[in-house]
Amino acid sequence: MSHLQLCAADSQTVTLKFLETSDVHGCYFPYDFIQNKQMKGSLARVSSYVKEQREQYGQNVILMDNGDILQGQPVAYYYNYMDTTSVHVCAAMLNYMRYDVGNMGNHDVETGHAVYDRWVKQCEFPVLGANIIDVKTGRPYLKPYQVMERDGVKIAILGMITPAIPSWLPEQLWSGLRFESMRACAEKWVKEIQEKEHPDILIGLFHAGPEGNRLDNAIENESAEVAKNVPGFDVIFMGHDHTRWNERVANVKGDSVLLIDPANTAKVLSEVTFTVQKQDGKVVSKQVEGKLVNMNAYAVDSDFMNTFQEQYETTLNFVSRKIGRIEHTISSKDAFFGPSAFIDLIHQLQLDITGADISFCAPLSAYAEIQKGDICVSDMFNLYKFENMLYTMLLSGKEVKNFLEMSYDLWVNQMKSADDHLLLLNEKDNGFGRFRNPSFNFDSAAGIIYTVDVTKPRGERITIERMADGKPFDLDKQYKVAVNSYRGNGGGDLLTKGAGIPKAELSKRIIFSTDKDLRYYLMKRIEEVKVLDPKPLNQWKFIPEEWTVPAARRDYKLLFGTDKN
Repeated sequence: MSHLQLCAADSQTVTLKFLETSDVHGCYFPYDFIQNKQMKGSLARVSSYVKEQREQYGQNVILMDNGDILQGQPVAYYYNYMDTTSVHVCAAMLNYMRYDVGNMGNHDVETGHAVYDRWVKQCEFPVLGANIIDVKTGRPYLKPYQVMERDGVKIAILGMITPAIPSWLPEQLWSGLRFESMRACAEKWVKEIQEKEHPDILIGLFHAGPEGNRLDNAIENESAEVAKNVPGFDVIFMGHDHTRWNERVANVKGDSVLLIDPANTAKVLSEVTFTVQKQDGKVVSKQVEGKLVNMNAYAVDSDFMNTFQEQYETTLNFVSRKIGRIEHTISSKDAFFGPSAFIDLIHQLQLDITGADISFCAPLSAYAEIQKGDICVSDMFNLYKFENMLYTMLLSGKEVKNFLEMSYDLWVNQMKSADDHLLLLNEKDNGFGRFRNPSFNFDSAAGIIYTVDVTKPRGERITIERMADGKPFDLDKQYKVAVNSYRGNGGGDLLTKGAGIPKAELSKRIIFSTDKDLRYYLMKRIEEVKVLDPKPLNQWKFIPEEWTVPAARRDYKLLFGTDKN
């Protein structure tokens, strides 16, 4: 054998395929149980793609999920809260698809300890969370990282979650836990992984986007900061921000790190291919290529569907159950332009459930609609998109006013002439439709009569005239206010920056919390009253109306392409 042949024998090329799903939000089946129609994306299509990849690359396919998989579609809700004895459908599916590793997302934590602890136990692979710390032990509550070997290449995967969870979720859902900063956590674990494991490839699986924005005292999306400032990572798989990414950044040592994010609902998969050259058993070079693969080109996996047919039918029966009737169609589109039957129905139910004086509520989606006729369980997911609890909090009249000032500042343009926009809009869609800010922070109030003067500057628009029952409104009086738990924990900053309540004080203001999510109580309430005839409460309005009424008509047509009724 010649010298050249000997060298060739010692050289080996290994191809590894890393596949990531993230922010699946209950889209397991190719069916939308809320809208009752077929759906793009879904784990059922991902399953076809993964099987195809495994045929070609065998065990060199590493399949990962990056969190926010336990919330969104009714199928997740059903196995979270209704059937708590069966193996969770999500664990069963991920096991069927032979996932190698999972990661926790904030909406997984939102399901509460009973749900996510059960799900983690049922997953036949580790669910990671290096920066989710068990307060009792000071150690990670979940496995911090996973090591695996493929064709002699050693891989370490470090999992982390956005640490901003206390800004959104009540402590009862994450009791006994705290959330470390991603960068500090990564510095500690990368050092340990490198010293102890000596991996050839280091992967970050982070349920956080790249942009480094601050929420309270936490950085919500710190993935790019970690990539740049903690050397050692080859790729960071991102999630949480529902935005497609496939870009490289340079770290402080000048090495390139790939950042990739498949957005949400399993319509797209992140695929990263490593081409690794080995010489004498050692890795001498590695090439990294990332791409986002559209799942809609792939057929639904019929074996997957057959395997989970029973859970599919169970969910269909669950969402089809009739709970009442509604006399006319209501839509969240109206909520941006004044009092609306859609939002005021939620206000009324929140006031009925809590007995509060005032209710705050925002449109969680711009396009939600409940059609005239029978109300089914599926409609409840349209009426209320998230699994929030319902709080009653004590706020002064001044805090109520300042809360509303900030809310309308996020929502409404300062009109200088009759031709201006009523709403605060961007020229193009920057992530929230044309809205400059997310509509789930556009809270209006019920229980008080007030006007919003759109010609006035920020902080001077709201005039509260009286309580809805005719009693005077007093800036110095304490009022019982119904809010969802996202808002009550400081989400959207309306209570902190707006009302001026220190974050640490918010929990002391809560005098009542439901033990189940708000949607559960909305369902129960509708079952009691049987027939809904929601109408706008007409407790507030934009002024001057000679400007705002025509402007509302123009902006409605601009946003939704049709005339306002």
